[in-house]
Amino acid sequence: MSLRRLLTILMETDGKPKGNCDADIVVAAMQDSYEKKFKQAVLVSSDGDYAPLVKFLMERNGILTVVSPYEAKLCSVLLKRTNVKIAQITEQRSILEEQQKEKAPDEDEPHKGLLRKE
Repeated sequence: MSLRRLLTILMETDGKPKGNCDADIVVAAMQDSYEKKFKQAVLVSSDGDYAPLVKFLMERNGILTVVSPYEAKLCSVLLKRTNVKIAQITEQRSILEEQQKEKAPDEDEPHKGLLRKE
C-alpha cells in the first residue's frame, strides 16, 4: 500500500488523525492484494484486529512478517495464533543500529540512515 493511500485512510481532510481505521486498512490491503499491487507485505502492529488480514495474506503468500512494536508478551494472541513470523521492533532496533554503524557515512557527509537522530 502506498504511503499516500495509507495517509488518506489515517487522516481526515483537515489533517487531523482519524480514529479506529483498522477495517479501512484491512479492506485497502485486501484490495491491493487482489489487484496485485504488491507481492508481499510487512505489517507493523500488535493488534489482533489484523489477524483475519494476516490469515488472508498467508493464504495468498502475501505476507512476509509482522513487526510488533511491543514485547512478545504484549503482542495479540490472535496474531500469534496465525503462525505468522512475528519480530519485535525492540529486537530489530539493535540489528538496524548495528547495520547503520557498519555503513556509517564519512563525517563530511550528511547522515542518510534509517535511525537518524536530529
